[in-house]
Amino acid sequence: MKIPDFEWDDQKNNENVTKHGISFYEAQYAFKDPKRVIAEDLGHSGKEKRYYCFGSVSNGILTVRFTHRSNKIRIFGAGYWRKGKALYEKENKLHK
Repeated sequence: MKIPDFEWDDQKNNENVTKHGISFYEAQYAFKDPKRVIAEDLGHSGKEKRYYCFGSVSNGILTVRFTHRSNKIRIFGAGYWRKGKALYEKENKLHK
């Protein structure tokens, strides 16, 4: 399996660290979780499809908002959100 390349805007990363306490560098690890859940962001109305990755990292279940651009995963948001944790747990109970 090819390891995906990640990218992000440094200013957005700094804002995310301030607001949610997690860097986009750390957020990459959610994608390494073999039980991760990927879901399309159906609430996003832009031209570009956006997604969520719910994955387990050292501090809990992390929700990462991302899109695909030029064969890279572009991260633009991450945090430990209850809704993401609940979805992760629900999906993994169904797939045991």
